[in-house]
Formats: sequence, C-alpha cells, structure tokens
Amino acid sequence: MNHHALPPLGLALSSGLLVPWLLVRARWAQQVPRLALAVWAVSGAVFAGSAALLPAQLVLSGESSHRLSDRVLGLRPPSPAHLLDLTGREYVALSLALAVLALPAAGFVRELLRARRARLRHAGVLRLVGRYDPALRATVLDHARPAVYCLPGRSRRVVVSSGAVDTLTAPQLAAALAHERAHIAGRHHLLVAAAESFAAVFPRLPLARHGGTAVPLLLEMTADDRALRRCTRDALATALYALASGQAPREAFAAGGPSAALRMRRILTPYSAGHPVLRGLATIAAAALAVAPLIVACCSFPS
Repeated sequence: MNHHALPPLGLALSSGLLVPWLLVRARWAQQVPRLALAVWAVSGAVFAGSAALLPAQLVLSGESSHRLSDRVLGLRPPSPAHLLDLTGREYVALSLALAVLALPAAGFVRELLRARRARLRHAGVLRLVGRYDPALRATVLDHARPAVYCLPGRSRRVVVSSGAVDTLTAPQLAAALAHERAHIAGRHHLLVAAAESFAAVFPRLPLARHGGTAVPLLLEMTADDRALRRCTRDALATALYALASGQAPREAFAAGGPSAALRMRRILTPYSAGHPVLRGLATIAAAALAVAPLIVACCSFPS
C-alpha cells in the first residue's frame, strides 16, 4: 500500500471511531456543550476530508502522492496553474476525492431543502391560525397544552401556545422565549441538518450514529446556557418542567421535549469540580496523538 495513505487512514479512523467513542463517555461534553459541538463538527469535516484523500492517495504514483501529502500537511492548496498541469492519473485521483466529498455535501443540501419546505408549510399554517403578539414578539397559537418552539431559517419565528401564556409566569415565559431565540440566533438548524445528513450517508459509522443523537441535545444545552444570561436557573428549569409534554413540528426547536428532564437536572445541579474545558482539550489531544505515529511513519519513508 502507498505509505502516503497512512495519514488520511489514521485521521479517518481517529475522527470516525476514536473521537466519538471518547465523546459519548465524556462528562465534560454536557458542561461545555459549545466545545463538544465544535469537536463533533471538526471530526465530521476531518473524516470527510480524510475519506476523500484516501482513494486519491491509493491511485497516485509515489511522487505525486508525496507532493499531495506535502500540500495537505502544509495547508497549501494548489493554484489554478497547478490544476491545469495535472496528469491523467492525477485527474482521476481528483475526481475520486470530489466524488467522496459530494456525498455528504449533497446530503446536507438535500436535508436543508427538505426541512426548509416543511418549515415554510408550517409557517403558512401559522399565518392562518396564529396571531402575532408584539409584547411577546412571538406568534400565539390557540392550544390548551403549554408549548413554546421556534421555526429557524428564513421563516424564523417563535411560537407560543395560549396554554403556555396562561400557565407560565412572566419570568418563566421570558426564559422559554430566550431559549428559542438562542436557537434562531445561533443558526442551530444548520448543525442539525449536517448531523442528520451525515447519519444518512454513513449510517454505520460511529461518528455519524452517535453524533446524530448527541448534536441536537448539545444544541439544546447551548441554548439553555445562552438563555441563562437573561434569566435565572429556577425560571428556566420550571419553564422546562411545565413545557416537557409540549409538542412541536419535527423541523422546529422546542423548549420542552424528551430532553427536558436531563436539562433541568443540568441547570439546577452545580458543575463538578475540575476544569471541563481542559478535559475537553485533553480529549482532542489524545485523538491527535493517536494519529501522530502514522504521520511520522509516512514522513520517514523516502519519496
């Protein structure tokens, strides 16, 4: 096997198998959800890039493979002049790499369009049956069950049921609204679409399988943390309790839902001793060190 295929192989194994194994067992991930989301996102990008490089390296000759490794490790993309001077074998390698990258990219676009169409349909219904409340800056929907959710994207809006308005106190309702606006401001629907499309393209890959369930939960916790800048922990936790049974469309973010109990416990329980950010960085370093021997082995061979 071409020894220049070792680094992308190691990166694919590390990001696709090792990192998700570490993340699903890491307690720090729920303490610093934004860092955990960044690790999931970077792992997905690294796996996709490595999976694209691997067949290209296997096709290329030794000299061309060495040049590609130098460019990738040195973060030096080829210039247009270099692309025009590629040999036939190098064009085949480039085509293979682009074909591999096209799979998750096409899945991401397809998931975005599907979710956008569903949100537009729901927004059209809300315009007919809901009423906008300027004081809440939200659409009020007549429904007895307490529910608060948001539609992100171009049809962005926060929706509140009349049952939630009647049930929640003013601080609790403000906390729930702040949570939903955090989803909209953070464009969390893009990460959800990426996680769902990745899981559809690579259904048996641990990175995709675990990330498809971990990312939505971490996004809810991220929105909780942002809402806590404007409200108290008691207000947000009691709002989640009241909204736990509320329903929302699949393409929306709901303040309650199945994860409400776990998030309530997280909000009301102080963090354990230690430094979660440092533990997160240690996890990243452990994954990087696992790939280091393969990169050293690759560079130790002559071109």
